[in-house]
Amino acid sequence: MTQLDVLYRYGVPPTEASVVAMAKMREVYGVRHMVLDEAKKTVRVEYDATRLTEPVIHQLLRRAGLDIVETMPMFAPPLPAEPAAAS
Repeated sequence: MTQLDVLYRYGVPPTEASVVAMAKMREVYGVRHMVLDEAKKTVRVEYDATRLTEPVIHQLLRRAGLDIVETMPMFAPPLPAEPAAAS
């Protein structure tokens, strides 16, 4: 089993029907965990990559009625190193 996470940002807050449909996604074999962060307008899905792919997860969320705006990076890129101070 290969566990992967994908993070999406959504635009319009999900309706009650969308939230119920997203909860039913947990019944899909390979979806392991889902976290909806209303403050950041993101949803993070942990899935088994030997069973599902990221486009399938994206499509499941869209079919549930979630207005996905973009795929977000899971980690921020490293900041550039500061130049050393001259002596």
